[in-house]
Amino acid sequence: MAGQLSPEEKFNLITRNLQEVLGEEKVKQVLQERELKVYWGTATTGKPHVAYFVPMSKIADFLRAGCEVTILFADLHAYLDNMKAPWELLELRVKYYEQVIKAMLESIGVPLEKLRFIKGTDFQLSREYTLDVYRLSSMVTEHDAKKAGAEVVKQVEHPLLSGLLYPGLQALDEEYLKVDAQFGGVDQRKIFTLAEKYLPSLGYAKRSHLMNPMVPGLTGAKMSSSEEESKIDLLDSKEDVKKKLKKAFCEPGNTDNNGVLSFVKYVLFPLQGEFSIKRDPKWGGDKVYTDFKEVEDDFRGEMIHPGDLKASVEVALNQLLEPIRKKFQSPELRKLTNAAYPDPSKTKAGGKGAKTAGGGGGDDDELAPSRLDIRVGKIVSVEKHPDADSLYLEKIDVGEPEPRTVVSGLVAYVSQEDLQDRAVLVLCNLKPQKMRGIESQAMLLCASIEGEPRRVEPLDPPEGSSPGERVLVEGYESGKADEKLNPKKKVWEKLQADLKISDECVAQWKDRKLLTKLGQITCKTLKGGNIS
Repeated sequence: MAGQLSPEEKFNLITRNLQEVLGEEKVKQVLQERELKVYWGTATTGKPHVAYFVPMSKIADFLRAGCEVTILFADLHAYLDNMKAPWELLELRVKYYEQVIKAMLESIGVPLEKLRFIKGTDFQLSREYTLDVYRLSSMVTEHDAKKAGAEVVKQVEHPLLSGLLYPGLQALDEEYLKVDAQFGGVDQRKIFTLAEKYLPSLGYAKRSHLMNPMVPGLTGAKMSSSEEESKIDLLDSKEDVKKKLKKAFCEPGNTDNNGVLSFVKYVLFPLQGEFSIKRDPKWGGDKVYTDFKEVEDDFRGEMIHPGDLKASVEVALNQLLEPIRKKFQSPELRKLTNAAYPDPSKTKAGGKGAKTAGGGGGDDDELAPSRLDIRVGKIVSVEKHPDADSLYLEKIDVGEPEPRTVVSGLVAYVSQEDLQDRAVLVLCNLKPQKMRGIESQAMLLCASIEGEPRRVEPLDPPEGSSPGERVLVEGYESGKADEKLNPKKKVWEKLQADLKISDECVAQWKDRKLLTKLGQITCKTLKGGNIS
């Protein structure tokens, strides 16, 4: 097919559905002379999930356009990014990534012989590359390095040098892989502009950059490898896929931040060229769409019900996942999966591997803060409790099909007007309890300072946060929350004792920040306060 396409047709295929292209004239110029050479890199940390089909569908586009494509398994980058995994696990994870990404590409019909797979440490430990790292480090300021990695490298108050090196190494990869363009998400834009600025200073060519939009996850916000409920794993069973899709935010007529619709746009249409809606004949019967805009328009006009959209995506997704599931049923790949991603519950605290399994460096697993299911919420309604003057009765959207009922004693501290439509933090896995006859299904988390008078402020998630986004403690991102905290073991009470507000008004647990993917949790004024 690629040989039959004109340079203009190749360019259109290469750039369709991208959010931004830096250096598009250079891409067009190369296509007039020869095939474009592109690379995409992935740091081998958390398990790849179904959101990886988004870059894979673009890689399929590149190959259809005749591009020479390199996939980089960035093991050294993964280690430099705040050591998200120890070296011995990273070696196993490189093997897992290679097997699972090959299985994904086979599932979508991409011939592997047209691809080159390479591991970062195969070339990044060479004498020449190492000298270039030192040359680059003599040019790049701390400010530029930190700014470049702001949306990609894990941000902490006292960053390690490794995280500052990360963006420069990613820039050098373009030269050492001998490519014309690098492909990645728009969250990598600052790294790409750093590469454009500094590679010419080393005497190397400036490359073009192809950027995918940040696509919301199927179950709500951006999918995260560290948040079990925010992602659908490539090896999830059909039952798990159904259960997780059921929880997906998919409000009738609402096309904004709709992860289910985005999956149709960025994965199913590019791969299949069409999308089938399965529905009961009394609601119009099955319909095949050949243009995503028609799907979007029909959903906006409520001619497609969210339930029918989810069910149809479920069918299409399971078709993509089934070959991957089958491949990973082999004893060798099961063994590899278990070794690369050991079950935290089977790793004893303090024993070998405890740092990785617990996600926090050897603290007692029973007290790991990842056991708390803290989410961003939005208060959709608030009124006085009918039987208690000191209590509010709130309905809070926490990313589930229905808002949760929450009872909180804030009447003396926060006005109704200040709570209405406010973004808040909600602890969602406490055992529900009745408060003056009404069951409270979660706890609204606040900062407080005791004294005369007592002062209380709801915690603030970062601006732009969406209901349902998980809040995690820095260094404990890989842990899984309990379905329900056991009140007899007082897990919440023990963990809550170490939740504090810093002198910068940042929420912390044992001096580690509470974070979402957009940044840190704060309060407005209560420095040094408690969190409850």
